[in-house]
Amino acid sequence: MSHTLQQRELAITLWRQTWPMAIGVLALLGFQLVDSAFVARLGTAPLAAQSFTFPLSFLIIGIQVGMGIAIAALISRALGANEHARAKRLSSLVLIAGGAIIGIICIGLWFFYEPIFRQLGADTIALSYIRIYWGPQLFSAWLGALLYFIYSVFRAYGNTRLPGKMMVLSSVANLVLDPLLIFGFGSWDGWGLPGAAWATCIAFTLGLAITTQKLMCKQWVTQVGVWEEAKRSWRPYLGIAAPAMVSQLMPPLAGMITISVVAGLGDTQVAAWGLASRLETLSLMVILAMTMSLPPWLGRCYGAGDWGQIQQLMRLALKVSIVWQLSLGLLLALCAPWLAMALAGTPNVQSELALLIRFLLPSYAALGVCMLVVSAGNALGWPLRAMLLSSARLFICYLPCLWVGSQLFDWWGLAAGAALGNVLAGLMAWAVLRRILSRPQRQAG
Repeated sequence: MSHTLQQRELAITLWRQTWPMAIGVLALLGFQLVDSAFVARLGTAPLAAQSFTFPLSFLIIGIQVGMGIAIAALISRALGANEHARAKRLSSLVLIAGGAIIGIICIGLWFFYEPIFRQLGADTIALSYIRIYWGPQLFSAWLGALLYFIYSVFRAYGNTRLPGKMMVLSSVANLVLDPLLIFGFGSWDGWGLPGAAWATCIAFTLGLAITTQKLMCKQWVTQVGVWEEAKRSWRPYLGIAAPAMVSQLMPPLAGMITISVVAGLGDTQVAAWGLASRLETLSLMVILAMTMSLPPWLGRCYGAGDWGQIQQLMRLALKVSIVWQLSLGLLLALCAPWLAMALAGTPNVQSELALLIRFLLPSYAALGVCMLVVSAGNALGWPLRAMLLSSARLFICYLPCLWVGSQLFDWWGLAAGAALGNVLAGLMAWAVLRRILSRPQRQAG
């Protein structure tokens, strides 16, 4: 009876921690999907150009998420050990160092964009659109990274409500600005494709202004002892951040390889794949929310040495992942023709997108299992295993299946191969987690 009651209390707490982030992720990813739907109305060429930028945008996001995972893990462990002054110093460090590192990366990607996109398969027409879009898109990526680091601090302290609310607010601002800046109003014709990036810049600036003020009011940052903390914490930080960043960089790298494979099938397929990528992240909103809300909680349990609760939390999270994601995936697969019609601007793109939806979305139940195991690994002291699992998911399961499928059966085979790769990755992650949690005391590092 007490075990059932404890499970119920854990489920309620997990729900309270996750739902604000789920709403925020839904709003954030929803506006990205609508953003691509607006761009689709400009034509196949602008949509294909935007799709070529996704892997590099995800590269930046991967680095920022890896840094955020590390700092959230260290802050939550410090709080679990009642080291509150140290937690404040760590919060200050991530905002300063993170902003500088992401800024340098964005500048480098701007200077070398042309050879990079040519290598990805962009033709002259696509490059002409990328040239005017990439600058404001990189600026919005930098602003988004700063906002994400502030969210990471709030989540480490157990506050998921404010990040969720701010994601909704910035998304609403973006949705209002998108059609105005893309298509114009009155006698002004708008900026076209770059307007989508500038709308995001304005929305993220609004979010930064509000969250920075809230962070100062909470007094979760400090200027005292930051340099000394940097010297003390850089080794444990890199011990978590380096594998976490590699784990997070694997999907963008795989995305670059994937987009080069898709580009060989035509611009219509590139446009459809870009929309499917947006839909993927939106459909995974609950999983993404749990990868944000669960690790700080696990980190506090890790700091307190409570492995029993860690095991219960992981079992509960994986059950939610499988039931929710499989139900949603099957429902959206049944609605594939109508969903594709709502998102894509041309019949050719619609038919290719519908095929992707039918194959990929149900397979995200298995992908969700792998994502949760990887995110938990960084909080529980086995970041190297999490990195290896992330790499194996992409380079042993996903990419080989996708490539073989495309070679054998073109577009149909590519979709089926990608789905099979997700299922294999989920099964592998489940086996790894069971093995590690059965012997927690031997699994540090």
